[in-house]
Amino acid sequence: MRLRLFNQAPNFDYFSRWKIWLGISGLMMVVAFASFMIQGLNYGIDFRGGTTIRTESPLVVDVAEYRAAIDTLELGDISITEVFDPSFRDDQNVAMIRIQAQDGQEAVTVETVEAVEAALIEVRPDIKFTSVESVGPKVSGELIQTAVIAVVLAIGAVLIYIWLRFEWQFAAGAVLALVHDVILTIGIFSELELRFDLAIIAALLTIVGYSLNDTVVVFDRVRENLRKYKKRDLKEVLNLSINETMSRTFMTSFTTLIALIALFVLGGDVIRGFVFAMIWGVIVGTYSSIFVASAILLYLGVKRDWSKPDANAGNQYANIDA
Repeated sequence: MRLRLFNQAPNFDYFSRWKIWLGISGLMMVVAFASFMIQGLNYGIDFRGGTTIRTESPLVVDVAEYRAAIDTLELGDISITEVFDPSFRDDQNVAMIRIQAQDGQEAVTVETVEAVEAALIEVRPDIKFTSVESVGPKVSGELIQTAVIAVVLAIGAVLIYIWLRFEWQFAAGAVLALVHDVILTIGIFSELELRFDLAIIAALLTIVGYSLNDTVVVFDRVRENLRKYKKRDLKEVLNLSINETMSRTFMTSFTTLIALIALFVLGGDVIRGFVFAMIWGVIVGTYSSIFVASAILLYLGVKRDWSKPDANAGNQYANIDA
């Protein structure tokens, strides 16, 4: 038996206002890019360099008290945040103290870390230091460069793959949709000032793969229907193809979101940024597969017949039941 979301394929018109959808997507990309250029990202220790000290205490975290104790050390800008997690015990109050590497130093010295710990013990004798993580500024700079290269190469590989498998119009639509997803994900992290670290880069690469998979399924059905309905308008073929794959798209996205939301709520603060990026990526990736990639294909147009010996070549995903 096959699971069906709809008894028959829906008949929604996704392209009655396709120019408006592209305009909205373009506006969101501009806002996201402007936020990145003006506000920047809240880089984690991975990219900024410095030391993160995780503390735990049975008493409620008093950020002002912590800061007053550390300010006497004159270490410059220090970030102190309380960590909330539903899995914590009632007497488990956790804080993250981030100390940026000082000028002229590769990392926060051991002596500085010990001084911070001593200062906190004076005001909170019951405090415990559960972890200390350090990254030098030189290493963090190399990580930023490597992360950018990884994302660019991933999108470039997608461009080549789609171009070889389909036509250049399909490749342009797929790659612009991926760029749309990456820019909006970076933009939401900039707007909300969420911590941006290596885990988010991993999420971006995962989003690229997820969005590409969804787009390829739709494009496979589009190509099959272009051969089947040679006299139909391209807009009608696109609408038909998306409606036929909508059940698969919805069920895949919905079940993925269920798992991600569970991880976001119960997984703890360590992976929360990664999971948030994935949730956002699934949403914008599903949206872009329909309203960006397919809309760009409609704008560019595509030839209606391929001179291939096997008319079914490359359509192994086209028979997915809707």
